[in-house]
Amino acid sequence: MQATSHGVFQGDNPLDYSLPLAILQICLVVVVTRGLAYALRPLRQPRVIAEIIGGVLLGPSALGRSNKFLNAVFPHKSLPVLDTLANIGLLFFLFLVGLELDIAAIRRTGKKALAIALAGISLPFALGIGTSFAFRATIVKGAPQAPFLVFMGVALSITAFPVLARILAELKLLTTDLGRMAMSAAAVNDVAAWILLALAVALSGDGSPIISLWVLLTGVGFVIAIIVLLRPLLAWMANRSPEGEPVKEVYICATLAIVLAASFATDAIGIHALFGAFMVGIVVPKDGPFAGVLIEKVEDLISGLFLPLYFVSSGLKTNVATISGAKSWGLLVLVITNACIGKIGGTVITSLVVKIPVREAVTLGFLMNTKGLVELIVLNIGRDRKVLNDEAFAILVLMALFTTFITTPIVMAIYKPARPSAPYKRRTVEGSPSDADSELRVLACFHSNRNVPTLLNLVESSRGTSRRRLAMYAMHLVELSERSSAISMVHRTRRNAMPFFNSGDKDGQMVVAFEAFQQLSTVRVKPMTAISDLETIHRDVINSAAEKRAAIVIMPYHKMLQHDGTFHSLGSQYHDMNKRVLRGAPCSVAILVDRGLGGHSQVAAKNVAFSVSVLFFGGPDDREALAYATRMAEHPGVAVTLTRIRPSRPPHDEESDEVVVEAFKAKVDAVKDGSVSFDNIEASGKEEVLEAINSLSKCNMFVVGRMPPTEPLVERPEELGPVGSYLASPEFKTSASVLVIKRYDPATNPASKRFDPKARPPVATDVEDDDEEMNSGGGSASVVPVQWTPTHDSA
Repeated sequence: MQATSHGVFQGDNPLDYSLPLAILQICLVVVVTRGLAYALRPLRQPRVIAEIIGGVLLGPSALGRSNKFLNAVFPHKSLPVLDTLANIGLLFFLFLVGLELDIAAIRRTGKKALAIALAGISLPFALGIGTSFAFRATIVKGAPQAPFLVFMGVALSITAFPVLARILAELKLLTTDLGRMAMSAAAVNDVAAWILLALAVALSGDGSPIISLWVLLTGVGFVIAIIVLLRPLLAWMANRSPEGEPVKEVYICATLAIVLAASFATDAIGIHALFGAFMVGIVVPKDGPFAGVLIEKVEDLISGLFLPLYFVSSGLKTNVATISGAKSWGLLVLVITNACIGKIGGTVITSLVVKIPVREAVTLGFLMNTKGLVELIVLNIGRDRKVLNDEAFAILVLMALFTTFITTPIVMAIYKPARPSAPYKRRTVEGSPSDADSELRVLACFHSNRNVPTLLNLVESSRGTSRRRLAMYAMHLVELSERSSAISMVHRTRRNAMPFFNSGDKDGQMVVAFEAFQQLSTVRVKPMTAISDLETIHRDVINSAAEKRAAIVIMPYHKMLQHDGTFHSLGSQYHDMNKRVLRGAPCSVAILVDRGLGGHSQVAAKNVAFSVSVLFFGGPDDREALAYATRMAEHPGVAVTLTRIRPSRPPHDEESDEVVVEAFKAKVDAVKDGSVSFDNIEASGKEEVLEAINSLSKCNMFVVGRMPPTEPLVERPEELGPVGSYLASPEFKTSASVLVIKRYDPATNPASKRFDPKARPPVATDVEDDDEEMNSGGGSASVVPVQWTPTHDSA
């Protein structure tokens, strides 16, 4: 085929030329696979399932049954071009997989995870060898024995590391002890599978056993050369790419060229070209920005466009129609059964031996049974080397599809994370008289390190007196995308437990900020990280609030302050996240509009000098806001002014409003330094309310209720309510941050009723050891606590 046509006006059919045909194929593949991924999202299936199914549907099993479609879109003469593009995509994807695998982290794998990984490889490998005899006796009689045994063993013993990570994230298990063990075992499994696959490829040549031995020995020599010669060169380039500076383009280009050169070398040796790319990824230094920049440059183009071509290339070779008759279907059932028994059985038995509870052991078994791209690579190499025929290939593809598809629904059915064991009574800041001296627990969330100084200054201002302690759970909300770099991010969390993933020196600065804040303040701090899809990350917040028995959750506003003083939206998903937390939180919720409280750095406790204005219209939300501000008034450096604005329509619970206002007035009389004040404004209309608010614009922070009994001050109030939306709008000229508070109310938070302690008997007492709970390594089913030992805890 020639590359380009002269155009339809010259009488050429573009589909007879390789470039326009390849463009059509890529577009069709992307549309079909992404459409299937969207359709399977309600079933919580990873994208690889959609890509495998899409490949099969485009092949001779479905659409390809029409010869007209197959000859027009995937003609036989175009397959070498399609396979070449697919394999180039595969090479660089395997390079990314190598970047994801941190050998240093694998060496630190615990004994339990190592035992589970070895059992999860050995038993299914043995069953795979046993299954191979049934295949050779029936449908692949002419296959070479030794390579076929190894290929079948590898096909049944693989665990797909990247696919498993995304399933764990979807199920909110990624950073639990169970998830970390599964990830560690899968990483060991991955390395072992690649070694076995290299052995299988070396054995699958057409020559004599001596040639296979030469291939194997030369492959070992290649690995040694990569480690001895290439690793220092890559380390030199990484060392010359310091934090905070852009990585030189010549280093990126050189590394990508090295990937291709290494792939050429392994192909020339007789081991598949992908091994070279994988080994280069393994030896790239993981610390510093170098690996991250490589991932960023490569992954979107490769994962989004070229890698799906590999699934279609596999699908064009998969003809489900070849599975016909009782013999073939019996073999399909046999291989699925043996794959499940081997992987699940081996994992469960070993897990029970190392004293993992039964439910967790069974869950771990199904998680380790996840297949994916590596499985397809093994099968495709086996088919290309004439080890597998079309029927065996189709059977094993369906096995991989089935075992991965069942993972999510079965794990959801059998594994339920532990529910909060302690009674959950204090759900609001205001509390009851019995809560007066109890510890206030705050779950403070943030998206980036830009939010941290304001968050620390706010919590410092809210710490109250030494009698009324405050515990802060600082949760970094991190999106887990379909990108490969997301797995690197998970590795980083597992390696150093730091909750910060932004590039640059600020990572270390923020860690120091949290440590210093805990040491210099009476506030107890517990940083955590939630890694999840943005559509489901609100569950992490809600479940963590219930587990930590927080009285209030502080969420960041979905818009970020720009240098010119305006706000830029982070996206509708962040907006929706806040609305979901407001609906489902088991406690009060505050939205923090960050305009830089105290500037862009944390203010020391002795230097705090903030003025806070509380706008009080009435109603439960305003009473909760006043309760929070009253706590702030206890700080010696915070001046609080309560401005009561009497609306035209008084709330129905005006008596409750009078009680809290009178209590605050008593506090005004008790404080002699003038840091607490009260003002009463009669405002019957919108204009008078706006005038009253504008007169207060010179304070450092506004604290308001979310739904006060007043008409909206802007046309379309968002999650901030009728008053808060105006305070965050560009119409209101101020540098003051805004805290908008919604009081917990089961009537308006129906989703939170599942956390009601009355719904089930408590299994712990009120006198639970709070220090132990604060510092425990266990925790939420979806967040990971930062592991450092507090050097000062005056609480």
